[in-house]
Amino acid sequence: MAGMTLDQRYPALDDLRAKARTRLPRFVWEYLDSATGREATQARNRLCLDRIGLMPAILGGPQEVDLGTTLFGTPLPRPFGIAPVGMSGLIWPDAEGHLARHAAQTNIPFGLSTVASQSPEDLAPHLGAQGWFQMYPPKDEGIRKDMLERARAAGFKVLVLTVDVPVASRRERQTRSGLTQPPRLTPRLLAQVAIRPAWALGMARQHRGEGGMPHMRTLDKYIEGAASALSSTAHIGYLLRTAPDWAYLEWLRDHWDGPLVVKGVLDARDAPRLEAAGVDGIWISNHAGRQFDAAPAPIEVLEDIRAATTLPLILDSGIEGGLDILRALALGADFVMLGRAWHYALAALGAAGPAHLHDILSKDLTANMGQLGIRTLAEVRDLKRLSLD
Repeated sequence: MAGMTLDQRYPALDDLRAKARTRLPRFVWEYLDSATGREATQARNRLCLDRIGLMPAILGGPQEVDLGTTLFGTPLPRPFGIAPVGMSGLIWPDAEGHLARHAAQTNIPFGLSTVASQSPEDLAPHLGAQGWFQMYPPKDEGIRKDMLERARAAGFKVLVLTVDVPVASRRERQTRSGLTQPPRLTPRLLAQVAIRPAWALGMARQHRGEGGMPHMRTLDKYIEGAASALSSTAHIGYLLRTAPDWAYLEWLRDHWDGPLVVKGVLDARDAPRLEAAGVDGIWISNHAGRQFDAAPAPIEVLEDIRAATTLPLILDSGIEGGLDILRALALGADFVMLGRAWHYALAALGAAGPAHLHDILSKDLTANMGQLGIRTLAEVRDLKRLSLD
């Protein structure tokens, strides 16, 4: 394959995913790729996207497409961004740094999880203008205030409250793999690491003094001396967090002066109350099938939620390319976020991965907009939609 370009070797996300699997220890692969239960929800995400057809156009003549959009009053060059992923740095060394730098260079949103392996302070030098901080809600008000101030001081502009993780999920594949929380290199895991030298060497360089393994750096100052007997799918963050309610959301709205997004919404009946509570955006998500295995696919409920609110709608879960992004926009989404995809790209290609995935998504959007005869993303709402059942 010498002399082939990245686009020739990895023209689609599936190619990056296949390459990533060969470069990650099994326990890391299972953490990244698995869902919960029988993984029916994960499969449903894909099936429901594939059922949505869009009528192609003919005789439109030459056209140049514009992939730009606007979110929260800010022009953005693409309709997609980087969703937060917990313990992102377990998947690839300096994952959060690579992704934050790519987002800054391209001016797309980058989401950092509360339970990422780098803190807001770590990423402040690399953060662009579109930093989003995703909060797993701390119960203690003092910790809550401090966390918000740290995110604000680091340069994060958008706060995302995740509401679909009231308890730890089972994630049976992840449990079977031997992964513990916090990650520990047991003899079983060391055997897996030994046959993945690129991952092992990179992790050892980045996490010297930490046993070669990442941990949740944002939480360090709050959990010193804490001990737990949490399950392998829970983590130290569960010692701090609570299951938020409407009063919690009201408190956050009062203490965050930037855009506030609620992530994990699937029921259209919640949308008007969220709008009345003063949130700035609704993130439709089933956590990529990782939390609850009887949830609808976000694309299934999108139209009903669109009809229930005028707020900007963000969607994730199951998105695999530009055509999926167009499907979501056609049904009423304003923006799309991807999580796993960026990590497949990192694991496959290292530092070159995010830019290549960005290129794949952009080219796929451009090609499919050409087939549909549209020049701007706004036009996708007017397309004829088909059921491909």
